[in-house]
Amino acid sequence: MNSKDLNLPTLSFVTGVSQWDVLLVNLARSPCLQSGNLKWSVACNTTSAAEAFNANMLAAEFTHSSSYCAAEKSAPPDHWLVWVHQDVYLPTDWDWQFAKALQAASAQWPQLSVAGVYGVSGHGANTVRCGHVLDRGELLKENTLLPCLTDSLDELLVAVRVGSGLRMDPNLGFDFYGTDLVLQAKGKGQCAAVVDAYCEHWSQTPNALPLPEKMLARITKNANAFERKWAHSLPLSTSCFDIAEPGDVARFLLSGKA
Repeated sequence: MNSKDLNLPTLSFVTGVSQWDVLLVNLARSPCLQSGNLKWSVACNTTSAAEAFNANMLAAEFTHSSSYCAAEKSAPPDHWLVWVHQDVYLPTDWDWQFAKALQAASAQWPQLSVAGVYGVSGHGANTVRCGHVLDRGELLKENTLLPCLTDSLDELLVAVRVGSGLRMDPNLGFDFYGTDLVLQAKGKGQCAAVVDAYCEHWSQTPNALPLPEKMLARITKNANAFERKWAHSLPLSTSCFDIAEPGDVARFLLSGKA
């Protein structure tokens, strides 16, 4: 992708890695990341998604502000930092498709600061799912027209506009940070959207209860932190949970224990 010629947003990527074999058979095979034309940072042994993401956002903001000064106060380039899971595969020309989708969504919603490929709006019976991904071999192509505004984003891929002032919360570990970014954005008068940029997600996380004990403990801890932080914004739904009040995620997870 030559985003400068097309006047498209520029992209850089960051990934947290816990399993090199998973990375190598999925994300590392993505053509746009193999090309060497895009900046891609890989962080290992981090204690949270925030530890990897926030450092890269800080560096991107420095570059962004430097570009602004160099351009003699002309508008700085539109730059997005893309957090993407190690178990995601981005097909040929994905970066071009995503940049085009960001450009179109930003034209529709100038305050757009967070975007992803799968999300949820509403709660309970009013939940609306949106996105277009292949998840563990199952095609999820929801009926909602894209792009669309969203209340929650799945963490498999979340992009944040550089210069928006948004950061991931280290207290959430490796869970709920996508929805947390959406809620942060809304608090700043910004917005979030799901855009159409098909990719594949080959997660090893079970899609039904019960969960392995270690995973259960991790998600419960991070859910409690998320629910306390955003108790004033409940009810809301994520792609995995309906949350009406603090403790709902823990109660749901425990319901699946033998």
